[in-house]
Amino acid sequence: MTMSTFRSPNTVLANAVEDAVDVLRPRILASDIESISFSVGTQINGRPHLGTHLVQSLAFLLAEHSRDEFGIEASVGFCALDNSPAETTRADGRRYQRAYVHSLSADEITALIARHYLPLFDALQTRTNVPYTVSTYTQQQDSPAYRAEFLRTLELLDDIGSWLAPNTGSAHIRLPCPVCGWAEKYADRTRLLELDDAGALFEAVCFEHGLYEADITPLGGGYLDLATLYRNVVKERSYRPDRTLHVMVKGGDWAFGCQLVDGAHATLGLPAGPLPVRIFTPQILGSDGGKLSKSLLREAAEAGLAQDDSTPAWLLDPSAWPGTQEDYVEALTGLGELVLSDPRHFFRSYTTTALEALMSAPKPATHNSQAKRPRTMPIYRQYFDLIATGEKTVEVRVAYESMKRIRVEDLINFTCRELNCLTKVTRIGRYRTFKEMFDTERLEAVNPKATEAEQLEAIYAIFPPHKETLGVLTFEIERVNPS
Repeated sequence: MTMSTFRSPNTVLANAVEDAVDVLRPRILASDIESISFSVGTQINGRPHLGTHLVQSLAFLLAEHSRDEFGIEASVGFCALDNSPAETTRADGRRYQRAYVHSLSADEITALIARHYLPLFDALQTRTNVPYTVSTYTQQQDSPAYRAEFLRTLELLDDIGSWLAPNTGSAHIRLPCPVCGWAEKYADRTRLLELDDAGALFEAVCFEHGLYEADITPLGGGYLDLATLYRNVVKERSYRPDRTLHVMVKGGDWAFGCQLVDGAHATLGLPAGPLPVRIFTPQILGSDGGKLSKSLLREAAEAGLAQDDSTPAWLLDPSAWPGTQEDYVEALTGLGELVLSDPRHFFRSYTTTALEALMSAPKPATHNSQAKRPRTMPIYRQYFDLIATGEKTVEVRVAYESMKRIRVEDLINFTCRELNCLTKVTRIGRYRTFKEMFDTERLEAVNPKATEAEQLEAIYAIFPPHKETLGVLTFEIERVNPS
């Protein structure tokens, strides 16, 4: 498989949008959004594999594309799930687990995150000019908003239990022992004793320290570890109304689980603020069609099963990439750009065999002797065609910080689905308003097929008036033929 022969099938969603970030457009148009925050969470139980890295890199690339498409500042928030099980045991005929947060010190968890995640995040921030923040699940569960939403769900605990644990009807609420940190995995003997305006009183059982109580309030009272579906319901409901659009970036396997999450939301009724948007990234599949999974890899290793010799080691452990870290990031972001170049590429799954071919394919060289990396700008087909034919030679954007970093001689690669058009910036104009811009720029250079009034109407449909206050930039461009 090569880049030039890569094909993807149509899907229901891909047929409805021109760009993967179009799924955000209805929420942006319906509200006064000032920024977009893309959230991605990862269990820290082991070194991340390529599937994890792809989801994380796509969070940065989606933020970059959204910023450039909608003229809104974007950021990435990474949540390290330090409630991931680090140890498991059996006692009293039941399974118990202890999370990383209770098995490692705070300094050890910080070091683990710095070793396995921050080098890639730093490289992606440099590549996209998208800032990021890091938090842990421990910090998330300790926030008053999260704990308050959890307490609200307890009023309908029996009703949401059938959604969050359809097999038993009982949602798992793990409250680790305050002495040793062990908790029943399925919370079999955890009981809600009291619920009032002040909080909730639970009792649970530790195999080592016996019966104990946990008094959960919005301000504290014990560690709150919820099963995965329940945790996501509370997390999504804990966002408070603001002028930021919150977007959850999830692996494609989450599309199935969110059916149950949404059932719980419907049962609970409307939250205090709007629920975040979800974007599901492509699943990475093994040769048998199963999702690439750290737990399956670990179970296979513990059982002494041999790995498939045809699978390159770097797909499972990116540190084994046969090259530099810079080469790996270049290949990873190149793959992400390919996936984002057409919704048909994005809303689908990939086998490890396909990813190996795509990431190992030689990249076409550009004309630029200094090897500047082109800036990618998605654009509507009607404008793309005008740029490709040379009729449109001036592109108009809001003066975001990211746009103000573009310089004369920089390369801009305009994209529309699978189409690309490489250009070079020859001049930059700076204006206070779009009207002032049209007083200087040639109308036909911006769009030879529309009047000034038509162009202003189209521009304001993309960039609301309050964005115009940031200022206006124009980029005069010329076509570049790759060689």
